[in-house]
Amino acid sequence: MGFEGNERGEEKEGVMATDFFWSYTDEPHASRRRQILSQYPQIRQLFGPDPFAFLKIAAAVFLQLWTATFLYNASWLKILIISYFFGSFLNHNLFLAIHELSHNLAFSKPVYNRWLGIFANLPIGVPMSVTFQKYHLEHHRFQGVDGIDMDIPSLAEANAVTNVVSKSIWVTLQLFFYAFRPLFLKPKPPGLWEFINFTIQIALDVAMAYFWGWKSLGYLILSTFVGGGMHPMAGHFISEHYVFNPKQETYSYYGPLNLMTWHVGYHNEHHDFPRIPGNKLHKVKEIAPEYYDNFDSYKSWSQVIYMYIMDRTVGPYSRMKRKLSTKSE
Repeated sequence: MGFEGNERGEEKEGVMATDFFWSYTDEPHASRRRQILSQYPQIRQLFGPDPFAFLKIAAAVFLQLWTATFLYNASWLKILIISYFFGSFLNHNLFLAIHELSHNLAFSKPVYNRWLGIFANLPIGVPMSVTFQKYHLEHHRFQGVDGIDMDIPSLAEANAVTNVVSKSIWVTLQLFFYAFRPLFLKPKPPGLWEFINFTIQIALDVAMAYFWGWKSLGYLILSTFVGGGMHPMAGHFISEHYVFNPKQETYSYYGPLNLMTWHVGYHNEHHDFPRIPGNKLHKVKEIAPEYYDNFDSYKSWSQVIYMYIMDRTVGPYSRMKRKLSTKSE
């Protein structure tokens, strides 16, 4: 089974919710972090950058750019097929590398991580690395906080996506919602780093189209789009925080795709210890298993997508929200 853990403590009525789940306590990760560190202080030894992050990112960037140039004269059908079955994995890997870099897990100096994030952004085709970091760190600090955590769907999404068809469309386009939601609901003024990110990315896109043609650039864009929609890699968008059990708001995935996604599946562990790089998160579970073994978890992201679409009680409202507390400010 793709979903592991206890069944819901309530009977499903077959009707989709018309409001979010609401919590009246602080997000659970900060308190659990303190508990685990008090019991297992050796976990602090796992903190710090991944020394191989740069090499892994560089390999993915150059392989994807080379593939794009190789396809300059291919048919659009061939480009679409290669985008879905190959390029999507590389671009989603780079998206999650940017996630890793937003926590400064490649270098000790934040500015080096920012430059590497802009480099990792290149095959994705759309400038997003710098802006992503701004919103993602708020997602950690203010998890579920109404009006601040932009990882949570908007009311418009929740009210529109109510059945199998609309959920299928939403999943296919979820990368667009993920990218544009904060720009509409909580826009932040762009700064110098956004300008640098934008300029370098557009320069790469123009160069790709000029020297190798629109098909090469199209391959990169398609790889990003299909890899963020109805695709196994994109299952993590749903698995991480969509509530299938009202008593739990963060879920981990312990399947093979962790090897290609910077181990983002270890999501409870990641939120508990965002200063630990992905390649060491499994050690947190090994050191402190009693804190994680009783949580519901997944072994298949594809099955998570299927469950999300087919379960009539689950949809964009299936997220935990809370009001901003004075402790979070």
